[in-house]
Amino acid sequence: MAGGVGSRFWPMSTAECPKQFIDVLGVGRSLLQLTLDRFRGICNPENVWIVTNKRYAEVVSQQLPEVPRNHILLEPCRRNTAPCIAYVSWRIKTQDPKANIVVTPSDHIVMNEEEFRRVVNKCMKFTAETDAIVTLGMKPNRPETGYGYIQADLSNSSPRNKEIYRVDTFREKPDLETAKIYIQQNNFFWNAGIFIWSVSTIVNAFRIYQPSLSKIFEGMVRLYGTDEEQAAIDERYPECENISVDYAIMEKADEIFVCPADFGWSDLGTWGSLLAHTKHDLYGNSLIGDDISMFDSKNCIVHTTQARKVVVQGLDGYIVAEKDGTLLICKLSEEQRIKQFSGEG
Repeated sequence: MAGGVGSRFWPMSTAECPKQFIDVLGVGRSLLQLTLDRFRGICNPENVWIVTNKRYAEVVSQQLPEVPRNHILLEPCRRNTAPCIAYVSWRIKTQDPKANIVVTPSDHIVMNEEEFRRVVNKCMKFTAETDAIVTLGMKPNRPETGYGYIQADLSNSSPRNKEIYRVDTFREKPDLETAKIYIQQNNFFWNAGIFIWSVSTIVNAFRIYQPSLSKIFEGMVRLYGTDEEQAAIDERYPECENISVDYAIMEKADEIFVCPADFGWSDLGTWGSLLAHTKHDLYGNSLIGDDISMFDSKNCIVHTTQARKVVVQGLDGYIVAEKDGTLLICKLSEEQRIKQFSGEG
């Protein structure tokens, strides 16, 4: 899923070029490209599908030339994750009715790719043999209020896979006190928005729990893969309810399982999370750029990949970011105001 927009990493990312297309980590690969990289050993690039907004069609094709062009599906408008997943599921089903699918956002990071591949491959074996829906639950290491939580029944694991458990409930993003209670227990996990299922399982789930969405995409089956597909999507997609797959399917279906995992995951939703997941100098500064000098500064995130030379003195807990002639200097504690600063709020 690569259609998201936003300005939380402004000026590095904008609505015209959101974070999934940016080299956030300063490693020479965008988050979208890194997402594809970690699926090597899980599936071949010719079996990868990208759902994105029409405005990002060219950048996706340029960044992922190994993905077939007709596997880049274009949304005419934003309708959240349920219509996005429904569209690609029906599209895949017309090509391979026995397909096994992993759904993942394109703007997250995974630090331990080997463990990611191990977990996903084991879950795919599970969903290939059952009618189960599996979501990955990230083991929490702090009382995070920015993520939804999955409460698992750890009393019994699945006989087919000892790492997979039934989901008791999905919980909304909590306040801080509630989050502290969650992490004191061992059966609450962050909801990473990574789902694994067979195509027949998810299509049937849409038919049962979201018949109106199902009717829209079922009605276009004969057009998938033809020259008429995009025009039909442009016409019918705006009719879809704006709803997440969590509300549409996950909270309604019976055969829902979670696989607790720990592979260094983050959704990189804030500059603070980027600071937490990148290398630091001795003073807690994360420096992403070729020529950055820090003096009497600590706990800062500096992202200046285009600047020739950057010198920072006397800052504690700041964001310093530059792109295309725009410079941001902002307290990390005030980063919620960045959208206001960007002019996109």
